[in-house]
Amino acid sequence: MFEEAVILVTGASGTVGGAAARQLARAGHAVRLLSRSPDRLVPPPGRCEVAAGDYADPASLRAAVRGVRAMLVVTGDPRTTAHDAALLEAARGARVRRAVKLSAQGVADADAQDMITRWQRATERLTRESGLEWTLLRPRAFMSNSLGWAPAVRAGDTVRTWPADVPAACVDPRDVAEAAVLALTGPGHRGRAYPLTGPEQLTARERVRLLGESLGRELECREEPRQRALDGYARRYGSELAEALLACAGRRSGTEPALERLLGRPPRRFAEWARDHAGHFTAAPGSPRLGAAGG
Repeated sequence: MFEEAVILVTGASGTVGGAAARQLARAGHAVRLLSRSPDRLVPPPGRCEVAAGDYADPASLRAAVRGVRAMLVVTGDPRTTAHDAALLEAARGARVRRAVKLSAQGVADADAQDMITRWQRATERLTRESGLEWTLLRPRAFMSNSLGWAPAVRAGDTVRTWPADVPAACVDPRDVAEAAVLALTGPGHRGRAYPLTGPEQLTARERVRLLGESLGRELECREEPRQRALDGYARRYGSELAEALLACAGRRSGTEPALERLLGRPPRRFAEWARDHAGHFTAAPGSPRLGAAGG
């Protein structure tokens, strides 16, 4: 264990958590990654350690937050708020000072009542009422969601998706991670909720075209029927979550200035994300790495 105050990162095997862990470690911070399977998580170079912890095991959470001064809270099961509640309870007991919660911009849409958005609102409320200094990060869809097209692109020149023509200001997870690092380590973010978007509105059809340009190929985007997309999600996630995922995917979104103000530079455009991740669309997927999908 480190002797100095530590920053705890949850969700470190994912897009934002993984990128935030790398950025914190590069900056010289003492970082602790929380994982139920620590042997499967490869920490980035630097002063970084992995702690075993399970949301259903309060003792493991108490041990994981010992000596922590700030934590990035990334949970992923919209069927329960218990994970956030357990982590925040352990943090209160350890006198953790600050919690930066990854949420989503849909919580601010009054007409959004899907399962995922209701869960995000509930976990935001837990964070605000935790007694910790809190910051809420509310990104729209991640550019990295386009990695779901990789098998189709490796196999041919056609991407089938729904919806094809709804514009959305997708955001690069690396930019969201940078915003998280600022909120974890800097002043002025207490009690703030930041809507985080990319700098442009693009439809899936436009993103497929830009992806093709990054690969030096012409790709075609075909809109598949909504019911077919729903059936595919339902087989993997169940019907209620499938409906929620499509509700989020079908939501239009405009650009917001918050991310550029936080970073002091324009957020990355999709074309840049596509160039940086072109290898995912040209080679067979490799072994999992820390936050590989988030760049």
